[in-house]
Amino acid sequence: MSIHIIPVNKLSAKALQGVMEEFISRSGTDYGGIEASLETSIRQVKSKLESGSAVLVYDDETETTNIFLADDPVLKKIDAVHG
Repeated sequence: MSIHIIPVNKLSAKALQGVMEEFISRSGTDYGGIEASLETSIRQVKSKLESGSAVLVYDDETETTNIFLADDPVLKKIDAVHG
């Protein structure tokens, strides 16, 4: 399992925008009673990435990038494997 946390500042603005748009479109549209616009969702995700409350994760095996909350249990498993 080769999974890497990618620092947000390592991506160009265009690449980061693409990752966020793909992530948001993949995560569906279940926002409860109010559906957020793509722009609003991107601002929210970008804010979390910039503040460190969310991180970019790249999986070599599946060649996919995901966004996880920094306190997600999945990240603890990554740290355990790579730590």
